[in-house]
Amino acid sequence: MDTPTLLQHFRTHDVPLVLSRSGEPVWDDAELHRTAQLSDPEGYALLALVPGVLPWQRARVLLRTLAVTQDGLAERTRATLAKATRALMFGLPPAYALTVLLALRRLRANHKHVTRAVVAFVLEHPEADALIEARRPALVDCFEHALGKTTARACARLITEAAGTAGSDGGDTGRYLRRSLLRFTADPVLAAKRVRALYAPGTYGVPAPQEPPAPLDPVREYPPIVTPTNRGDIAATLVHLYQGGPVAELRPALAGYVVRATRGLPRLDASVAMVLDTSGSMRGYGEREWALMSQAVALRLVLAEVCDRFTVVETGGTEQAPAGSADLAGGLLDALGTGPDLVVVVTDGYENHLPGDLARVAATLPMAGVTTPVVRCLAAFTKGDDLTLRDPAPGLPGQAFWHQDDFAGLLAWMFAHCAPGVNWIRATMLGRLEGGRT
Repeated sequence: MDTPTLLQHFRTHDVPLVLSRSGEPVWDDAELHRTAQLSDPEGYALLALVPGVLPWQRARVLLRTLAVTQDGLAERTRATLAKATRALMFGLPPAYALTVLLALRRLRANHKHVTRAVVAFVLEHPEADALIEARRPALVDCFEHALGKTTARACARLITEAAGTAGSDGGDTGRYLRRSLLRFTADPVLAAKRVRALYAPGTYGVPAPQEPPAPLDPVREYPPIVTPTNRGDIAATLVHLYQGGPVAELRPALAGYVVRATRGLPRLDASVAMVLDTSGSMRGYGEREWALMSQAVALRLVLAEVCDRFTVVETGGTEQAPAGSADLAGGLLDALGTGPDLVVVVTDGYENHLPGDLARVAATLPMAGVTTPVVRCLAAFTKGDDLTLRDPAPGLPGQAFWHQDDFAGLLAWMFAHCAPGVNWIRATMLGRLEGGRT
């Protein structure tokens, strides 16, 4: 599985998954997903949980993961896939997840893990009552596909006749319901209630829930006016330090914010070298003074905590005394000289020292036998900054960042380019499934 290419695709290819007139799912990147899933079923599913992956790509991963057999997979892998499936189902907008379940019906996918997933969505979704009212025919189709039409309707009839007490009935009815349906549910009483609603007369015009009940990416509200001090706690503290604030108070606070930002993250068993642009443009001026430098140094501090071996090559001055222009190409060569597994060039994109030199050097590295991955991280003031004219090396993989909240997705994207990073992403996403943080 080509992790960096796949992750980039997951974060940029925003094309809906649709069902054709004949009911077949239509997706233009089906072969890419098929190849990735076959090569590493667990890694493929976990990659969809990385912050910043687009919802329609997550829907594709959910479809592919459910549609194929799990025969031959280790029990631990099956357990991970079950957790990832549930996270994706409840982390997607309900309409997206329902499209996947309808696609499974059209594909006649009838594996046991499909049954469990469909029953969980239809009967255990936090917004199940509203979904049943709004999308009853579609949910009935999915439910009957999962259990089989005859079995599903028999369960509905028995539950209705038992008036919701069949789950505790010790007779033949109770045994049939437990064997056919209730063993797939966490709350038999609630499941029975929702099955009755599923087969009850509907109400026309009820709006369906639109938002995911358990978003995979935290919902954040950013300030309407961006300043150097409201782009995350680490950067804000650095700005106050650069402006001459009380060191005795700010340094301990800074250390605490870095610990909080990296708590729960695994260590990256790799050597990472950062080329840090410390030129005058990184300092900025006026209302934006220290905004870019503080965010770049915030990333530096986070990487220093996460990476086992971390080297920084400053070019253009020093962190607190930017001056002149940055020799990014020279910095890259110095960074490569440390023998790293990954080089990260952090800059605002202005290459005032020999413009185009970084691109030329980066292009010649493969010819010189240098295979070390090099990525560029462009510091921006806001999410909406136009960076098209601030790109010193378009041939290198690049990602912009402007807020501390970007770091979770940025680290995964960055580390995906080196071999040890694949295991880091896997460990981080497994921690997320187990209730940790990313």
